[in-house]
Amino acid sequence: MMMGGGSVYWGRKEDSGRIKGIVVIFAWVSIQDQHLSSHIDLYSSLGWNSLVARADFLNVFYPERATSLAFVLLNKLMEELKIRTSPVVFLSFSGAPKACMYKVFQIIQGTDGCQLHLDKSELVRNCLSGHIYDSSPVDFGSDLNVQFALHPAIRKMPGPSKLVSWLAKGVASGLDGLYLTRFEYQRAEYWQTLYSSVEIGAPFLILCSAKDVLAPYSVISNFAQILQDSGGDVEIVKWSGSPHVEHYKNYPMQYRAAVTNFLEKATSVYSHRVQQLRERSGLRDEISELICDLQKVAVSSNQSLTRVAVGPSDHFFLPSSSEYQNGRESGSVQDEQRERSMYLPEPPSINAHGVLGKILFDVCVPKNVEGWDIRFLGALKGQQFTSARRHSAFLGIKCNRRSRL
Repeated sequence: MMMGGGSVYWGRKEDSGRIKGIVVIFAWVSIQDQHLSSHIDLYSSLGWNSLVARADFLNVFYPERATSLAFVLLNKLMEELKIRTSPVVFLSFSGAPKACMYKVFQIIQGTDGCQLHLDKSELVRNCLSGHIYDSSPVDFGSDLNVQFALHPAIRKMPGPSKLVSWLAKGVASGLDGLYLTRFEYQRAEYWQTLYSSVEIGAPFLILCSAKDVLAPYSVISNFAQILQDSGGDVEIVKWSGSPHVEHYKNYPMQYRAAVTNFLEKATSVYSHRVQQLRERSGLRDEISELICDLQKVAVSSNQSLTRVAVGPSDHFFLPSSSEYQNGRESGSVQDEQRERSMYLPEPPSINAHGVLGKILFDVCVPKNVEGWDIRFLGALKGQQFTSARRHSAFLGIKCNRRSRL
């Protein structure tokens, strides 16, 4: 699909069951078509489909173009993931992170005002299981932009190449001068976005060379160190003699082995993540059911506790004050209470001479009346109340209580 900012297309797409995942390839002007095709063939031989986003050169100066390309890429990727979810690995060459990929990160992470629907963003984040940087990421300046703008064949030509180089340098310097302040802000935002990709929880594989002048090892090493300090799982494979984006061409066996091992790790990360999501989903379902059950119990209990016994058959089997005193002599009150059951009544009225009156009496009358000045209005079978209160209940006794205080 051609559009402003670049093109998005399937490099290789098979629907067979042997496909293990999707490699999203971020390419830029620095990689030739034949090199890109060899990488597509490599991942296809390993059982991975390839979705290619080829960005234009001017995307590094115009983030709007990079954002537009990123949205088209994500829409095409989500169309496939909605049919069948699978692990996804981002592979970026050279300056492609600045030309498109960092905008993809901002969209799926919801930063800088770029955001998809929440469900769509979560789908991509959950499937993203690995990052591969080949001769990448690179830093940008006027001289570096000139080197990227010139085709390698032009740079090797004598005579006319000097004139072309001067023209290209003039154009790049003019763009830098025109967007100097804005470009520096974009550059800082670009690096910060790449660092924040650690939060996705996927491992990193960085393929580089000591001979690469466009992506110096010092820049690569510093990037890897910051990722590791942020908790990222980073693996660096460094060669000594391969130029920019030609590591696979010069070291095919070593390159294939490193990529194969990393894809297996990415598949393992994806499987583990899916298992965690299933467990969390099951736990959420259990919690929801438990909350519903608790709500039902609470409603039922509230309705039951608003009813009070009124008839001779409606009783709360709770200990009275006399039973409590006798229980202290015969056994443990706690054991006695555990043996009693409570019957929740049905009618919603109160009988003053029923069980509720007795309960209120037991609650309101103090258990310990030592030191109280109590005078009888009558006698209880000829006994003094001071001795009778130790052997009988308070029911039926009319008395006046007056504290010494």
